[in-house]
Amino acid sequence: MINMRVLNDTISKVINYKFTDYAILEEALTHPSVNKRNSEDQVVSYERLEFLGDSVLNMVVSVMLFKMFPEEKEGALAKRKTDLVCGSTIANVAKEIELGNFIIMNNSERCNGGKCNLKNLENSLEALIGAIYIDGGLESVEKFIIRHWEKLAKDILDPPQDPKTSLQEWTQRNKLPLPKYELVKQTGPAHNPEFTISVCIESYDKVSACAPSKKIAEQKAAELILEKIKKTT
Repeated sequence: MINMRVLNDTISKVINYKFTDYAILEEALTHPSVNKRNSEDQVVSYERLEFLGDSVLNMVVSVMLFKMFPEEKEGALAKRKTDLVCGSTIANVAKEIELGNFIIMNNSERCNGGKCNLKNLENSLEALIGAIYIDGGLESVEKFIIRHWEKLAKDILDPPQDPKTSLQEWTQRNKLPLPKYELVKQTGPAHNPEFTISVCIESYDKVSACAPSKKIAEQKAAELILEKIKKTT
């Protein structure tokens, strides 16, 4: 049995926020593998809070960028936001605060590296953001997000160009058909899937990449084919 008061005291030193509702904290940290149920026989895990936290993160980061870069147009701000709220960035923030140490999961998931799994880290941090919003309101969650994301935003001197956009622009400049992305296969359990995506462009062999989401796999595949292009041009 987990002592949530002790867990709350411990994690508060890491995230600089102390929960008043232990139940919402427990929900935010509970991986679906636990199969925990509440009094209404509903499965309790971080998935609902993850959904909320994703929206809260997007909103707070959007406002932060709007204030930080008053001269930039919508397109440039959108590129910055995409980079700041992508799965790898969220997972890196989770690693920075060592959130994996606090995720509650079953033995099988833990033995398979669940506490270091990037998708688990991403999901649990989004859930934690959702939980802070529910427990402490907008002001509390803004403080948490800005503390960790503002420095990342300052490090990006120019709006980033994601690999998919770069690849599409390259094909257009060279008057070639647009890249074609295909789902090759999906493996793993529902709560921790792995997607293999291939990308094909004219005059180059098809390449594939794997990631915990289709979006990330597409970006990785685009990056791989861009590296091929650089070597041959």
